[in-house]
Amino acid sequence: MLLADAVASVAPGERPAAVLDCGGGSGSFAVPLARAGAHVTVVDVSVDALATLSRRADESGVAERVRPLQCDVESLAEAVPSGSFDLVLAHGILEAVDHVAPAFDAIAATVRPGGLLSVLVGNPVAGVLARALAGDVAAALRELRGLGTDFSRPGPAAVQALCRAGGLLIEQVHGIGVFAELVAGSALDAPGAFEALAELEAEAAARPPFCDIASRVHILARRPQG
Repeated sequence: MLLADAVASVAPGERPAAVLDCGGGSGSFAVPLARAGAHVTVVDVSVDALATLSRRADESGVAERVRPLQCDVESLAEAVPSGSFDLVLAHGILEAVDHVAPAFDAIAATVRPGGLLSVLVGNPVAGVLARALAGDVAAALRELRGLGTDFSRPGPAAVQALCRAGGLLIEQVHGIGVFAELVAGSALDAPGAFEALAELEAEAAARPPFCDIASRVHILARRPQG
């Protein structure tokens, strides 16, 4: 499900969708969503990133639908009302926090009943494969043995466990970058090769075991009604 589709699926008919982008900084997601009609609050600790966001929103004519908010995710409860957003984005933010579980709980608490949480997280399994394919077998072995022990690097399985523990229902799990980083750039010079790779990625994105080795994994979870 694309983010635009996710917004459409949760947007109440009587008002624009309320979106929270955690760590969204410069607005790569916020501005397009605001263009589509959503009201987006962007939380980030970086003043510079939020300044870039404000400039981009102004240049795109959506400044009135984008709210920059300087805050870290651990302090969300003090900055935004609980259960007040239709769609919450946590794309890459969990790798940047010191304490993953409390940060996740703070983010998830902002999702309203019936709303969606969109999490994009790096996949440590892909790191093992990348090291091995690059010929650094010793590093691949170290990373393999470290899987599940480095709690500062939450993988897809850990995020799904956090979702379930927080009462969220996982609706979709998609891999991003299953093959793209494994294919030599020269192989894409052939006519139609780039299009074929894009089609291959799309086919493999939700199909185990291929999605399990993607460089990043997108998880979409819903807070049940009631």
